[in-house]
Formats: sequence, structure tokens, C-alpha cells
Amino acid sequence: MADEFELTAEPRTVVGKGASRRLRRDADLVPAIIYGADKDPVMLSIPHKDIHKACENEAFFSHIITIKTGKGSEKAIVKDLQRHPARDRIVHADFFRVRMDQAITVEVPFHFANEETAVGVKQGGGVVAHVMSSVEISCLPDNLPEYLEVDVEALDVGDSIHLSEVKLPEGVEIPALQYGEDYDQVVVSVNMPRREEVEEEALEEGEEAAEGAAGEEAGGEEAPSPDEDSSDEESSDD
Repeated sequence: MADEFELTAEPRTVVGKGASRRLRRDADLVPAIIYGADKDPVMLSIPHKDIHKACENEAFFSHIITIKTGKGSEKAIVKDLQRHPARDRIVHADFFRVRMDQAITVEVPFHFANEETAVGVKQGGGVVAHVMSSVEISCLPDNLPEYLEVDVEALDVGDSIHLSEVKLPEGVEIPALQYGEDYDQVVVSVNMPRREEVEEEALEEGEEAAEGAAGEEAGGEEAPSPDEDSSDEESSDD
């Protein structure tokens, strides 16, 4: 898979909470670290605007990233991002170096296809339930997929797709399946709506119908004509 993301970083030598706060406050930089691949960890700082923009793309979290420094560049994946609890700010980033000849373990999202045309939805009145939104996979960096597509078109009410049934690209594995059937989780299913959901939907439809009828009834009353309004105004002026 081709690289699509690049970040420019600067090494940092001053560490600690106070130094990190000053980086964020005074220079709008995000403290970061890159480690792995049998090399020493390196402390970095990255412009907040650059990493924030990259994070807007879901693919950023499942792509090989090129991190450029003054001494060259390194390939890495996002291992962890810490965000501010109340503000739209990234406060720290962890990157894991990759070697193109060594398998990596990465969390990738599921994309669900043909939900509206699924048999159980279109013919059975069911609803699609996403049980899992992502899964951890293992593969060589060149085989890393941006996402895993799950086609639900053939699912009827009561049917489901498990991890072992997900079609994987060549060279991609789901490590959890090595531990046996207990780890073969349901990814997506089609179920009948719960009774509460059906009743709530019926109640909403009834309220909308009642409001519509009330509106029609109110609209049926005759409004005073412009002539009548003007005559009243003239009378009051006298």
C-alpha cells in the first residue's frame, strides 16, 4: 500500500509535563514519541495543525506514515493518540516504527456495504446492527488495508456475519481467531426492531398525524380580508 501521509517533526530534548505544556501553549506543537524496530525511542514535536488535519481522515489510523525529521525519515503507524478531554486538541502522539519485512498489528475499521438492500431489511423489516466497528489485524506493511469491507446484502432477519466469515485481503490475518471459536465474534447482524422501538416509532407517527390534522383544521378558518383590516384601523383613528 502506498504511503499517503507525511508529517514533519523536530527532535526534542527537553521532556516532562512542564516542557510539554510549554510546547503546546507557546509553539502550538504536539509532544510525540517514535519507538520500535529495535531502535531507541526518539522524542519529537509535531505542529498541531498538521497532525490535527491528518486525523480528520479515517485512513490516517490504518496507513503507513512517513515521519520526516532533520536527519531523514522513518516509516511508522499511529499507536496511540491522547486528546484533550474538553477541547478539540491532540495533546500527545505515539508512533511505532515499522520494518517492511516484519508483520505489524493494527486496528482497522469495518465498512458495511448494501445495508439498505439487505434481504432482512428490504423484505423482512429488520434493522442492521453493527456489533463491531473495527478489528485488530496482522500483516506486512505493504499489505495493510485501509479498511475491511463487509457485505450484508445476503443477510436475512436473524442472520449474522462472524469474524471468520469476513473476506480478508491477501496476506492479512485476524490474530484473535487463533485462540478458538470463543473469539469468533459476531461483526454484524440483522434483527427485528425491539418492541420499544416499534412502539416509539408508532407513537411518533401518531403525533405527526395529529399535528397535521390540527394544522389543517387551523388553516380552514377564514382570515379577515385586507379591506376589513383597513376599515377597523380607520374606525379606531376616528
